[in-house]
Amino acid sequence: MSFSRRQLLQFAGSASLLSAAPSLVLAQKLEKAAVHIAVGGKVGTYYQALTIAEQKGFFKDEGLDIKISDFAGGSKSLQAVVGGSADVVSGAYEHTINLQSKGQFFRCVVLQGRCPMITVGVSKKTLPNFKTAADLRGKKIGVTAPGSSTSMIASFYLSKHGIKPTEVSFIGVGTGASAISAIREGHIDVLSNIDPVITTLEDANEILTIVDTRRLKDTIDIFGGNMPAGSLYMPQAFIDANPRTVQALTNAMVRADKWIIKAGPAGVIKALPAAYLQGKPDIYLKAIEKCMEAISPDGMIPEDGPPTALKALAAYNTEIRDAKIDLSKTFTNDFARRANEKYPEVKV
Repeated sequence: MSFSRRQLLQFAGSASLLSAAPSLVLAQKLEKAAVHIAVGGKVGTYYQALTIAEQKGFFKDEGLDIKISDFAGGSKSLQAVVGGSADVVSGAYEHTINLQSKGQFFRCVVLQGRCPMITVGVSKKTLPNFKTAADLRGKKIGVTAPGSSTSMIASFYLSKHGIKPTEVSFIGVGTGASAISAIREGHIDVLSNIDPVITTLEDANEILTIVDTRRLKDTIDIFGGNMPAGSLYMPQAFIDANPRTVQALTNAMVRADKWIIKAGPAGVIKALPAAYLQGKPDIYLKAIEKCMEAISPDGMIPEDGPPTALKALAAYNTEIRDAKIDLSKTFTNDFARRANEKYPEVKV
């Protein structure tokens, strides 16, 4: 059989396309290749896996074209998805419980952090004589954004000491330089935030740490069980319509989780954008070291995690306490389980 020159060129061109762009072929199998992820404070160690998946090309390897929009806090990123301007939230698992109490069904599909990685610190400038939680009544507590996970941690701490959230003032200060300035300039008395903000202030001896959920033992001691934190969660309708896309997202995130653990702090800091370090790589490295134990090893939600989160929210939120929450509808490990089968190990 003979071929014309034109036919040969067409065949060669097709073969070249297939060999040069396997992700393009993969993308054709996805229901939705272009996915918009909303996140609240992307530079924080809380969202490290999201950044690594982006920087190392793990999303592209799965045929995904990812757009990431950064907001001041988790509640703000959630609003973007609820409002329809983004598809997926990179944020705290417990929001799925809050949403269900309001009749909205969102589900977590992969875990980034098995600890909240949130720390509450008292300002040594405005509360130099702090002794007990009772000293916080009437004070200003800075959080990334009202209604965010940082607000949840602070509210839970207050409730354990008999203080209602209404007895303090919550002020949104973001997750970067604005949060640090709020403490240094005396605009707030307490800060509930994530790293590297917290490590920056600890290193400068400007705050007294009273709650620390960066390590597994401390987290379990505080909450009485595993407390799932950073995750990818999204409307159930999105999962139903785009199961292959959701699997691709999960694959990339599980791979990122494993990569972080294997690479260690030194490897992670080299992979981050220079802008994240803000000219202080030593501080960011310390922050990564403090949070390494909090990274999920496999993206799976622990069995006791959802009940622990529900108990924590119900401790101070009467709406949650009175609601009939079906925890099985707030998460699934099916996608993460398949991702682990695909990526039992990762290379660094």
